Amino acid sequence: MSGRVFVLAAAFGVLLAAAAVSSRPVLTPLGTSRPAAGDLSVYFHADSCPQLETIVRSSVDAALQQNVRLTAGLLRLLFHDCFPQGCDASILLDNGERGLPPNVGLQQEAVQLVEDIRGKVHAACGPTVSCADITVLATRDAVSLSGGPSFTVPLGRLDSAAPASSNDVFTLPPPTATVDELLTAFGSKNLSDPADLVALSGAHTVGKARCSSFGDVAGPATDDVTRCVTATCSAPGSGDTLRDLDFLTPAVFDNLYFVELTLRKNKGVMLPSDQGLVSDPRTSWLVQGFADNHWWFFDQFRTSMIKMSQLRGPQGNVGEIRRNCFRPNTNGIAASA
Repeated sequence: MSGRVFVLAAAFGVLLAAAAVSSRPVLTPLGTSRPAAGDLSVYFHADSCPQLETIVRSSVDAALQQNVRLTAGLLRLLFHDCFPQGCDASILLDNGERGLPPNVGLQQEAVQLVEDIRGKVHAACGPTVSCADITVLATRDAVSLSGGPSFTVPLGRLDSAAPASSNDVFTLPPPTATVDELLTAFGSKNLSDPADLVALSGAHTVGKARCSSFGDVAGPATDDVTRCVTATCSAPGSGDTLRDLDFLTPAVFDNLYFVELTLRKNKGVMLPSDQGLVSDPRTSWLVQGFADNHWWFFDQFRTSMIKMSQLRGPQGNVGEIRRNCFRPNTNGIAASA
């Protein structure tokens, strides 16, 4: 791995073709905007808020200078928003789904960052950009600023006026899920390609998890990593102690988490759900491939993130542009796309 030369990829046109819709936004009398054909578009805010992406990226960059853990926090926030009922910022609503068990441990700093960015964007452009779009953009930028791939995402999401139901929230797979359970859960959300599951699991390269999320370490502690994990998580009352998932480069978005998965197969020091990926023949070839090929992982992560960012529940893209990400609008102004 030492001496690897990183070359910027120049093939974003394929991704744009897959993710973008050519329609431009239409402004409405309510001050909201939506694609003319009811679809998301990479051009959605080109006229209504041309400075949007500059504001988001500079805000995320400044925040990461203070807290490198925000990349993992934003990734988990986006996944936990999109998976239950589509990417509609329902996870940000106070007194809602964030209090349910699957969402325990979501970073409050990541939640607050989205609201802080919304305030800047609305001050510059008016209430034309949803909290859902800002969450997607902030997560995308955090990934690239942490060393991961750059990519373009379609925009035009509306914010839900209500949290997701508890039934939907509990479709989020736990860290103990088997590969069968993971493939079924992802398949039900239009992420049926095993490559989506494995690539999105690669977000753990910048994450932390509680000691209670791991099983017992298998065998004697014969290497530094296993000894460190054992020392961190074996003390009484350490269940809520956080430990890195990527032991080598925990603050850098790279493919080394997959390398570590292959090296520590069945040793109990990785998340049980991820350990299953390296053992099951339906997914093990992808884990090994991503471990061996940095750019394959990045390309697939782009594709899978764009797919996930376009998830919608049965309600479709219906809602409002929230004036505060933590609560629905009180004036009843809403829109549908």
